[in-house]
Amino acid sequence: MDTGGARVLIVKTSSMGDVVHALPLASDLARRHPQARIDWLVEESFAAIPRMHSNVDRVITVAVRRWRRSPLSPATWREVRAAKDQLRAERYAAVIDCQGLLKSAWLARWASGPRWGFDWSSAREPLAALLYTSVVAVPRDQHAIARNRALGHAACGTDAAAAPVFGLIAPPAAGRPWAEATAKPYAVLLTNASRPTKRWPDQRWRAVAGALHGRGLHPLLFAGSAAEEQDTRRRAAGMADAWVAPRAGIDTVAAVLAGARIVVGLDTGLSHLAAALGAPTVGIFCDYDPGLVGITGSAPCVSLGGVNAAPAAEAVVAAVDELLAVRAARPTSP
Repeated sequence: MDTGGARVLIVKTSSMGDVVHALPLASDLARRHPQARIDWLVEESFAAIPRMHSNVDRVITVAVRRWRRSPLSPATWREVRAAKDQLRAERYAAVIDCQGLLKSAWLARWASGPRWGFDWSSAREPLAALLYTSVVAVPRDQHAIARNRALGHAACGTDAAAAPVFGLIAPPAAGRPWAEATAKPYAVLLTNASRPTKRWPDQRWRAVAGALHGRGLHPLLFAGSAAEEQDTRRRAAGMADAWVAPRAGIDTVAAVLAGARIVVGLDTGLSHLAAALGAPTVGIFCDYDPGLVGITGSAPCVSLGGVNAAPAAEAVVAAVDELLAVRAARPTSP
């Protein structure tokens, strides 16, 4: 399909890691069709991510999670109408739904243009395939990034075989506490996850933090909620020179992740975002197959563990040393 100077819409609304995994699709589209303009439909809480992509022209937000809490509210209906109006204001050469859910397929129907999505056997929710104009069979055992890119190849003739390019430009971190915390070499530890089965024991985190401190890096930890902050402060109390960052928006967090010497994180959206921003990243998997969503980025990354196979602290420290050695061996810019 020759999009020429037309518009293409990517539908990838959530969650954070899923949105990150669709970023290379936008880069593929821009490389194959440099005159095309790329729009992205996303949940409002993750809109900062596609906005950081250098080739995304317009980000359109929805708030399905919030709308569900008050479906009959006049404010909800106004927001729904505004989103529909934005989508219908353009005629898209292709609407590419990478989510593969009934929700995302229904949102894709709001846009004008041929709709592409995964077929019955490939979609996360098979009934979503009934709402597309064209469907594509993509093996479910491929990495999420490869699945998204395969959909773009079918819809727009992109090159899905080249190395993935995430295309993110992180903003600078603003504010005194951030400047002070990032003034000396630091590592980021992403110790929180939404599911208990994703989490890693505190004593292993402390062992990794001790190893990082011994290598001249002070640990920086994030928390996304009041409950997480309480857990994180307890965890960090056993770490030398650790700093628990104040809660902040994705833009600020992205700036800090991009500047880290190394990031060690669970299988969470922020770990995938760190890798996409070019930070060497060690991913810790405790309940999921890294072959499907392993940490991938522009810098060297390592994914350890798997389903019921949480890695030992010693394995994570060894991976940290490996990535730090690779980073140290890189030629520096003049």
